[in-house]
This record gives sequence, structure tokens and C-alpha cells, in this order.
Amino acid sequence: MDRLSNTVRPYAWGSTTAIPHLLGTAPTGEPQAEMWMGAHPGAPSRVTRAGTEQPLSALIEADPGRELGRAAVAKFGPRLPFLLKLLAAGAPLSLQVHPNLAQAQEGYAAEERASIPIDAPHRNYKDANHKPELICALTPFEGFCGFRAPDRTAELLAALDIDSLKPYVDLLHAHPEDAALREVLTAVLSADRADMAATVTEAATACERLGGAHAPYAVLAHHFPGDPGVLAAMLLNHVRLQPGEALHLGAGVPHAYLEGLGVEIMANSDNVLRCGLTPKHVDVPELLRVVRFEATDPGILRPEASPSGEEVYETPIDEFRLSRYVRPEGAAPVDITAHTPQIVLATAGTPRTNDIPLGPGQSVFIPAGEKAELSGTGTVFRATVVA
Repeated sequence: MDRLSNTVRPYAWGSTTAIPHLLGTAPTGEPQAEMWMGAHPGAPSRVTRAGTEQPLSALIEADPGRELGRAAVAKFGPRLPFLLKLLAAGAPLSLQVHPNLAQAQEGYAAEERASIPIDAPHRNYKDANHKPELICALTPFEGFCGFRAPDRTAELLAALDIDSLKPYVDLLHAHPEDAALREVLTAVLSADRADMAATVTEAATACERLGGAHAPYAVLAHHFPGDPGVLAAMLLNHVRLQPGEALHLGAGVPHAYLEGLGVEIMANSDNVLRCGLTPKHVDVPELLRVVRFEATDPGILRPEASPSGEEVYETPIDEFRLSRYVRPEGAAPVDITAHTPQIVLATAGTPRTNDIPLGPGQSVFIPAGEKAELSGTGTVFRATVVA
């Protein structure tokens, strides 16, 4: 197995302290948003074999059968199907949604036929893959996920007592659920930007005055003044996760993170359609094609331990499987050998994989079939695939 050297991405929304605190390093004063673990071409982890450092992606490319195992290669191709991250939000992320596999393949093919450069700011599909995600909180974690029931959103908006929002309240009361959500989101994102900015500013003032359930939207408006994404977010469930709790974010489900540190795992894709809270491109027609207009319970995941102590976060996704071990003092070693590739990440304590000690924020890549044993104390996350 290989100890991983990982890249930290300095996105503007990142916390300046959360990842350094976990790693036991001094903050630089700059945002440290995500630490990537895997073989994504944007920032592959690095490993050292035979005295030579190389990207994990190159190691896998040289012999995918050995590194990933025959079953994973047959099911997902010669690439690591997931990307594991530490995510540290110090400010809100963009409100966004991800396509399903068929939509991604369709959208990618259409943009390729149109010869849109892969790095063009208005390009929606960077690849032909879907991007389901799972976020597990390491600290209290706050965000938005899935549409709230329209009648509850109507109450939230009505309490603001703003004339320009009253037509949205009427729409939410008058239509079937899917039509109500579609019409209001379409109206918010398609309205004149100057008129919408004035409405958002008025709504932000009201949210700050009311507090309570309205308070998170005042925070959004502080970071993104006048952005229609503030009103779009008011259509969504506001979610607070406690450490160890998780959210699964499937295709078509709008979501945004507000604040907190977590372990995130996703299918290896860059496909994001934005709804707001961003200066980046928002393609409203394509967004409306992808979004699932249905009210949902956010479905907070709480794992249950197996006899081995492994706690699995169950999702319907095969490209990744995330589990956790919380190992007390004196816990017996556990065999974690698998026929699939694995990344093991420590987040607390002094665990070991075979003879490799892991401090918080340190990780290893375990090739398929390699004998692996977990020992020591602390908290460890284990990422692999279902194949």
C-alpha cells in the first residue's frame, strides 16, 4: 500500500483554519477548501514507489488490473471511479445540481458536437459521467438539500411580507407540487436581474429581522448580495448535520453547503449545473432539464456498526462505498483486505494500516487484493467501490 501526498485546493469559500487544525499545521491565512485523495486528473494524489514519486493516476494507468482489480476495471473501466475529499466550508458554496448518467452522456456529446472547448466558462459538461455525492460531517455541518414542501416554503416567503414575492406564494399554494416548484424556480432565475437584486436585498433585510428559520438566508445574502440564488435556496430544506451524520446527494437534487468540515466522496466527475450563489455561468434551460422537481426529505444517514466495527453509509451508488471505524483503546486489529481498490483516511487518533501509522488527515491507497489490516485507536474512513 502507498501513503498518499494530497493537494489542498484554495477555493475562495474555504475555511482558513479547519483543514490546518485537523492536520496539525499552521494556518497560512489563505482559504483551504478541499483536500483531494484519488486519481482525478485535476489534482491526483502522489505516491512513492521504488524511490520515485509519481501521480496515483499514472500508477493506475500503467497497470489498472493490478491496482484496481479485475472486477472494478470490468465494471467502471481502467480508472479509479471515486474521488475522496476533506471539505472545509468557511462560506457558502454555489447552489448546484448534478445530472444523472444519461443526461451527462447526452450533454457531453452535444457540447462535443458543438466544439465547445472543455475549459470554456459556459460549458456545462466536462465529462460523460454522473456525479452522485456523499458528505459526512466531522464538525457541525450546515447546508441546503432538496426541495422543501411547497406549502412550507409559501409560509416562509409569506412571513417576509414583500409584495414582489406574493406571486410566488400564490404559485406555491395553487399548483401541484412539481409544477409549483418548477414555475417558482424558473421565475426566480429568469427575472430581470436588477428587479431581482432589489427583491433579494429586501428579503435579506426581512430575514435578518425575523431570524430563526430565516437566518440562514440572511447569511447567503451577506455573501452574495442581490443574487437570485438566495431566493432559490429558500425553496430548499435547511439541514444541520452533527459529527458522524451524512447526506447523500443524488442526481437532480439541488444543494449547497454553508459551513463546516466533512469527508466527501463522489463519482469521478466535474459535471455541475449551477443555480446561483456564484459569479459563474448559470445555464437556466439546461438546469431546468436536469433538476428533479419534487419535495424530498433530506434523509440524514446514520450508520450502524457491523460485528467488525465497520459503520457503512448506505447509498444506491456503486462507484463509491464509504464506511467508518471508530476504534477505542484496546480494539483488536481488523482485516480490511478487499478485491477492490481502497483509500483509508484517518481523521482522529493514532490508527495504523499494516505498518503505516496515520495521523489526522493522512491517508493511504490500498491496491485491490493487497493484504490490509487496521489497528490502533481513533477514527478512520474507508473508501472503495461496489464491484
